[in-house]
Amino acid sequence: MNLMYEPLWSPYLAGAGIGILLWCAFFLSGRPIGCSSAFSRKAGLIHAKISGSEIIHSAYYSRLPPRIEWQTMLVFGIVIGSWISSVLSGTFHINLVPPVFETTFGNNPGLRILTALSGGILMGIGARWAWGCTSGHGISGISQLSLASCAAVMSFFLGGIGTAMLLYAGFFS
Repeated sequence: MNLMYEPLWSPYLAGAGIGILLWCAFFLSGRPIGCSSAFSRKAGLIHAKISGSEIIHSAYYSRLPPRIEWQTMLVFGIVIGSWISSVLSGTFHINLVPPVFETTFGNNPGLRILTALSGGILMGIGARWAWGCTSGHGISGISQLSLASCAAVMSFFLGGIGTAMLLYAGFFS
């Protein structure tokens, strides 16, 4: 059986693969795995193109200079890799309104897209406030035994569980 064609992988195998990727990231770049800083850097590049280069000299971008780095390629790799994986495993399909969303909020693709876009923007803002996303804190930070990352991951879980209970436990139905 070829692993590349399986719809589900063992979490132990996937975790070991992520660990090897993390080790390679530290070894080759000296930096942890994370995606949210890639989005911030791209936003800085776009802002600099639109309004001039003064953004590069701001306090925020002194820590995260606007430029294209390997983490940008990681973001593209996640999207392309997940698409290839779903095609190879035979599970690829386009579903604008997932069944759980439809059960709670109805079958309106516009509402689903607006909800997903709003959630993504809020998650991006939260990731920048926390100085890292779930991959940055949950994978890289915890592997370094960072107390801030442990607190962030606990907050991610508690916030996710609370939100799911509010949305899908009948609160809005």
